[in-house]
Amino acid sequence: MPKSWTEKLQDKTPHQVKRMDVTRAGVAKGGLMLLPSVRMIDDFIRAIPKGKAVANADMRASLAKHHRADGCCPVYTGYHLRTCAEAALEAHHAGTPLAKVAPIWRILDEKALTLKKLSVANRKLIEAQRKKEKLPA
Repeated sequence: MPKSWTEKLQDKTPHQVKRMDVTRAGVAKGGLMLLPSVRMIDDFIRAIPKGKAVANADMRASLAKHHRADGCCPVYTGYHLRTCAEAALEAHHAGTPLAKVAPIWRILDEKALTLKKLSVANRKLIEAQRKKEKLPA
């Protein structure tokens, strides 16, 4: 049976910083690329203060800088961002109040590719939370 999103969120695989053997995702050959862990992404989202929005690119830049890397892998970030979003929504639908789940609406704006992968009902919930906190669309 496949893992739930909540189980995927509990993955203990640590982040890695790897030297690039080719230029990719804005990191030159020989540069350092952060491969974030799912917990790292979840922790970052939970640290975003109420009423503040953070762009995915800004999150990646901040994480890369914090880990002394030249960039943060957009593929890993996107995969883990979806896991965080789905796990938060899974928890909410199981009865956890929105105040207790990762505030994914602070990072998923209308342009976010991850938002487009969620169900219509979940997209509407995120849009409503963004509006409630007066975040830009």
